[in-house]
Amino acid sequence: MTRRITCITKLPNHQDRHRRIQAVGGSAWRDSEETAIANVKRDKSAYDVTEQGKTVKVIVKKHDGREYLKTENDHFLPDNLLSLPDCS
Repeated sequence: MTRRITCITKLPNHQDRHRRIQAVGGSAWRDSEETAIANVKRDKSAYDVTEQGKTVKVIVKKHDGREYLKTENDHFLPDNLLSLPDCS
């Protein structure tokens, strides 16, 4: 079952875009970045993001030896996850 990510929790004042996300969330759920990465590695359709009617999958990439979450290239927004509102 795919979970739709509608918000994120960012590390405060972190300048590296590959290390900013601390957690992802949606309606009544929240997963740490570590849990979300494990979920995506286990199931490629674990999460998605919808922005202005376009839905893209969340994938795992590696930068400087560290895994991080990002969305597939949708030719729309460069940082679909980072543009989501903060989870309250």
